[in-house]
Amino acid sequence: MRMALLKRFHYRPEVVATLGKLMRATAFRLTLVYLLIFIIFAVSLLGYFALNTRRLITDQITNRVNLEVNALREQYETGGIRRLVTILDLRARRPGSSLYLLTTPSGEGLAGNVSSLEPGVLDHPGWFESSYRRIESSEESEHRALVRVVEMPGGFRLLVGRDLEERERIYAIIANAGRWSIALVVVLGLGGGFFVSRRVLKRIDAMTEKAQTIMAGDLAGRLPVAGTGDELDRLADNLNAMLERIEGLMGGLKQVSDNIAHDLKTPLTRLRNRCEQALRGARGEAEYRAALESTIAESDELIRTFDALLMIARAESGHARDNMVEFDAAAIARDVGELYEPLADEKGLALKVEAPAEAPVRGNRELISQALANLIDNAIKYAAPETVKVNGVPAEIVVKAGAEADRITLTVADHGPGIAVADRGRVIERFVRLEQSRSQPGSGLGLSLAAAVARLHGGELKLEDNEPGLKSIIALPRAGPAGA
Repeated sequence: MRMALLKRFHYRPEVVATLGKLMRATAFRLTLVYLLIFIIFAVSLLGYFALNTRRLITDQITNRVNLEVNALREQYETGGIRRLVTILDLRARRPGSSLYLLTTPSGEGLAGNVSSLEPGVLDHPGWFESSYRRIESSEESEHRALVRVVEMPGGFRLLVGRDLEERERIYAIIANAGRWSIALVVVLGLGGGFFVSRRVLKRIDAMTEKAQTIMAGDLAGRLPVAGTGDELDRLADNLNAMLERIEGLMGGLKQVSDNIAHDLKTPLTRLRNRCEQALRGARGEAEYRAALESTIAESDELIRTFDALLMIARAESGHARDNMVEFDAAAIARDVGELYEPLADEKGLALKVEAPAEAPVRGNRELISQALANLIDNAIKYAAPETVKVNGVPAEIVVKAGAEADRITLTVADHGPGIAVADRGRVIERFVRLEQSRSQPGSGLGLSLAAAVARLHGGELKLEDNEPGLKSIIALPRAGPAGA
């Protein structure tokens, strides 16, 4: 039989592994801790109840014995030893009577219902717990009683007591109930611990399995959510949000790599061909100089493109948060507008800045300035100078800094060709240039940088219709109370 059990146990190692995994689970260990705390609390409560019940019964016995002793003393004082013997004989014959024993100074029994006591009980007055036997009892077993020994006038000894069986029975009932209760709590606690641990481990194993597939390259995978809203669901939701962010960054990285491979290969090839052509066909210093100047201009454009990529990466990585301070966005609008006003004048455009009140924000001043500069540069670049109003006044580019509830907005509005609604979500991606902008210089990173800077500061870049033209809005959280 033993060998059969051992073989059966040996051939089911998965059961042992499962039990070991359950017992090592944090949920099971926490259940054991709570179970131990509850057992200690239950034992303390039952012990307190049992001891107080025992004490209460003992006090009742003591009060009853004291009343009988006082009454018997009065009878002795009234009628002497004969009256006391008569009364003790009468009381000893009653059903459920107390214990009585009256002895002479030499220890001979005169009256009562007690046949034997522990040695030495009658030698000294006071309270004792002693085993005893009744005279009329046929049982051979001894019982316990709480007795009081009183020395009467004349050297007589009077013993009055009560059996402790009731007290011990109630104490045993409480102790037995306590043992069964604790055993039931232990069984239910262990069962509940196994159930909770198995359920938690099942969900964690599902998350672990999904995480392994994600680590294997499936970035589109997400951790399972039970929908209960508990801490595991909250953890899974946060991790899924992180995975979505990682997937977006990895997709952006792949897109940037592809775009760099396609969009930067052409200017680099053109740069090399120009240098090679200068080496082969230039016939004088002027031609060499012209080739070098065009090469430098092309290199500067490439450097600006890489600088823009670095700024976007800096904004999306969050490193720029280290340099965030509070400043006035209205001052940024005025400074950047003043910087680009001459360029607008050269193209026949009127650049107007409207920033009458303070617009407090907290962020990276350099990145926000660069984002606003990109929007103004795009407005100047794509707002055609021949676009004029009816009265002949040149088209305006309006730069505004204002407040909307708890947001600070930096707005650049022009009267250029605008951007179709279907293309507004696409133009903020890196290196995306619409067909009407292919003829203009640029790398397609201006709006991408503005959108990345807005996200870094907890805001957003919105593209709206200016009727006609485009209205670009950078909305940022206000620094300070909304009613400031």
